[in-house]
Amino acid sequence: MEQKQVDLLRKNKKSILFNNRELKAIESYCLKYRINNRSKFMREAIITSILKKFDDDYPTLF
Repeated sequence: MEQKQVDLLRKNKKSILFNNRELKAIESYCLKYRINNRSKFMREAIITSILKKFDDDYPTLF
């Protein structure tokens, strides 16, 4: 397998704990928008937030 493909393999695991209200909100959102793959949804939401913050914090000249 190519090195780039090896680097993209998901082999690192993290756990997240939610309170009842947060979990209910996530379940409601997933049901409303027909999201079946919650891992993908949460991964994309987290990475999008991180990349936006990196972009906002990028130094500018003016």
